[in-house]
Amino acid sequence: MFNLLKRRVSHPAINKAASYNSLKRNHQTLFSNPFPPQNLQSFIDRSNRAHPICTNSYILSKHRINAKVSPSYVDCNDNGAEFLEATIDTTLSDFLQNSKRDDLDQFFPHGLVNYNSNRGFDQDLQSDEVTPLEVQVNHFECGGVAVAVSLSHKVADGSSLFHFLNDWAKITRFGSTAKKHEFITDPEFIQFQYMNVNSKGLVLERSVDCVTRSFVFPNSKINELKQKIKAMTAESGEPITNPTRVEVLTWLLYKCSVAAAKKKNSGSFKLTGVGHIINLRSYMIEKLPAKTIGNFVLPMEILTKNESEMNPKSFISELRKQKMQFQAIRNIETAFGILLEKDLEEDLKKHAAVYICSSLCGYSAYDIDFGWGKPIQATHAGDLRKDSFILMDASNGDGIEALVCLGNQDMDIVQSDPELLAFC
Repeated sequence: MFNLLKRRVSHPAINKAASYNSLKRNHQTLFSNPFPPQNLQSFIDRSNRAHPICTNSYILSKHRINAKVSPSYVDCNDNGAEFLEATIDTTLSDFLQNSKRDDLDQFFPHGLVNYNSNRGFDQDLQSDEVTPLEVQVNHFECGGVAVAVSLSHKVADGSSLFHFLNDWAKITRFGSTAKKHEFITDPEFIQFQYMNVNSKGLVLERSVDCVTRSFVFPNSKINELKQKIKAMTAESGEPITNPTRVEVLTWLLYKCSVAAAKKKNSGSFKLTGVGHIINLRSYMIEKLPAKTIGNFVLPMEILTKNESEMNPKSFISELRKQKMQFQAIRNIETAFGILLEKDLEEDLKKHAAVYICSSLCGYSAYDIDFGWGKPIQATHAGDLRKDSFILMDASNGDGIEALVCLGNQDMDIVQSDPELLAFC
């Protein structure tokens, strides 16, 4: 049973504007071990004090977006960011052992998970009223806590969300907002002139007939996969040297997913591709500070025309080639100029399937500590976009957890694929 306890609104005193795009929401759920009763209220009180400080710095209070799909600016109207508390009539351990992915959705305020950009009573995309940030702290019977955070992708990307969570946790943990500059640095904001970006190709429609599953790849198994790929590519006379964890897992997930689609289609291979999302901040000649807030991501597009190109040599070589091309981009204005030239909607129509892969490895949610230890589990809620993978650090620090969303039939095939399971 889910019960809403309290509603608070944090009011940062700000008046700024910025320009960002996209539709779906970033979201994280952090599960913490039980608090002793005398410390739980202290945690909540400190979180409440810290929350407006962070929403002030990150410009994440309630906003007015002035466009249907691609906002040309974000007007900070000082209406505040919502902070909710709720109770769950079960223990944390019981929930983690017996719950399904859909059960996570109840932790988020107003159903703001994935494709719900606005609140449930305002899903009209014509509306200019958007809630960028919502937080809900959920209390279990045992004293355990689940902190659910939902951030609109219209305002910022996954990197921005993790920096916000870490800074909020630090302020809460140290118990002082007056001296926050002693242990955190302010985020960076970049403003641009209006850009008319066709975002239709970026809009991730709600997927149906799909399911999301978690696969955990320990480091020892990832190393075995690296050795396998080195041996396979050595046979071609051009071995892949020093393959990364993300490179080899992206190839493996893509290969197994395409094989499942082919099997479903009676053995027929169809034109397919991968959009591998990269964080532009660390690329380019003129790099951006890590805490630059906004949507600073672009996809590397890898097209597979025939089945022979599914080998790791072709895939990883093309991935690296495109990385080098991004590293040759001078600055963020040039990068967005490339985006302006693309017709993403038309590009997607050329493919029978496009798999989207994002890596959050290195943005460890398991280092976010509000003052009572690090989370025992962190995850995304709801089903992802159909035909997508999200890679993130495993809970025990050993390897990578892959959240994979595929069509129901494809998932039935993939989750019993011996090649994939050999490395889980």
